[in-house]
Amino acid sequence: MLRSLLAKITRERIITAALACISIGALFLFWYVGTKYRLEFYIRFKNVPTPYEVYQQLTQVGLSNKYLVNIAISVRRILLGFFIAMAIGVPLGLAIGKYQRVRDLFMPVVEIMRPIPAIAWVPMSIMLWPNNEASIVFITFIGAFFPILLNTIHGVHSLDGVLVRAARCLGASEFRLILNVILPGSLPHIFTGLAVGMGVAWVSLIAAEMISGQFGVGYFTWEAYSLVDYPAIVLGMITIGFLGLACSGIIRMVGSLLMPWLAFAPGGKR
Repeated sequence: MLRSLLAKITRERIITAALACISIGALFLFWYVGTKYRLEFYIRFKNVPTPYEVYQQLTQVGLSNKYLVNIAISVRRILLGFFIAMAIGVPLGLAIGKYQRVRDLFMPVVEIMRPIPAIAWVPMSIMLWPNNEASIVFITFIGAFFPILLNTIHGVHSLDGVLVRAARCLGASEFRLILNVILPGSLPHIFTGLAVGMGVAWVSLIAAEMISGQFGVGYFTWEAYSLVDYPAIVLGMITIGFLGLACSGIIRMVGSLLMPWLAFAPGGKR
């Protein structure tokens, strides 16, 4: 029985990996065909570099530290902004979702500030913070904060009230109630917010680096555009995509480790 279960899991992972390769391969095939034959059907591939030209660009920039330094700086910024957003957004979301008075106090401010795009904070952040580095981290924080906060609140509101009442009947203190019932029950929504927040944080970071940054993948891409270096532009875009994919994958992996029961939910990977 164990052997059959392991074989099924292995087969599912192979199928998942194969479908992922097909999906990514189809995207690159479309790119290759479009650039090779310079297709023009509303979308124009006339000036789009070929995959080989982008690969050549990668080998060129890989010989210097500039490309890797830009990646390292962007990763550092995204981690700082994201973890600050998580450290504030999750506890605040639990408190807003649990306590009516906290919700009455904070939600009006949240609803006013939430529709403001993170990129609109760029001029204000430059005035608020003493240097570009702090302002870019702040914009990244803003991008990640609201998805994390709102999904945490939704997770608390979606929690089955029977679990809360049962914990109270068993004598759970307020702290134990939050730590052992509300937080675990809200984790699926929290991790959804973390995944969405990470995506928005990358969008916010790249936009901020393009506008006010001096380093980072966004600045690298914008500099390539200013120099009309098309292969470098595409290389920057692909780098952003793979960095975002890696961050989202790590969040999903951590979520799977913390919530193993989701594997038995409808649609979960058993």
